[in-house]
Amino acid sequence: MIGLGFSSKVMAEAMGTYFLVFAGCSAVVVNKIYGSVTFPGVCVVWGLIIMVMVYSVGHISGAHLNPAVTITFAIFRHFPYKQVPLYILGQMLGSILASGTLYLMFDVDEDAYFGTVPVGTKGQSLMMEFITSFMLMFVISGVATDNRSIGELAGIAIGMTILLNVFIAGPVSGGSMNPARSIGPALIMQKYTGLWIYVVGPLLGTIVGGFAYNLIRLTDKPLREITKSGSFLGNIAKK
Repeated sequence: MIGLGFSSKVMAEAMGTYFLVFAGCSAVVVNKIYGSVTFPGVCVVWGLIIMVMVYSVGHISGAHLNPAVTITFAIFRHFPYKQVPLYILGQMLGSILASGTLYLMFDVDEDAYFGTVPVGTKGQSLMMEFITSFMLMFVISGVATDNRSIGELAGIAIGMTILLNVFIAGPVSGGSMNPARSIGPALIMQKYTGLWIYVVGPLLGTIVGGFAYNLIRLTDKPLREITKSGSFLGNIAKK
């Protein structure tokens, strides 16, 4: 039996991912059809919608909104493995429904495809997805799993990371960093070119990014405890 509390978490993930994909991909579609958003505008929309959703549902489900993030949290024991399948199901459902909504709303043809396909070589796209996903998970680990960070700023930090990464990766790979973001549009429009890149790249990138942050983490103690006695640099030197 699934408890009501956990059901609300899965629903929050589904709704959060729906709005994430709807807003971000809407910007892509509108820009391709009407040309009024511009590429920088698309980047800003992705960053803003992530920030908004983190603050909207982060206190309910953690606002993963990304199967790669969910799996990485589980690997590093920040999230129970038994909840992973339903979280991913909620995220995928949200992405598919959002993609379906956009497909019905707009006359989306091949040129207005709002999914992600490699623009450069497949190798370039894979590396770009890996590196940007690494950066994303590194930031998420810092602001969401380290109790020394300022938690209230998590949404801003994650949103700005997404904005930056889409600026970098958008022209090369589409800047997905999220298997659900790529799989939903691909299923609705049945366009699977290079889809494996947007599963393998983000998953490997987030796992290595999570590992890297855990590797450099100095202590689990809050910053106020570290600085309580002696100098901060002195305490770091002893680690």
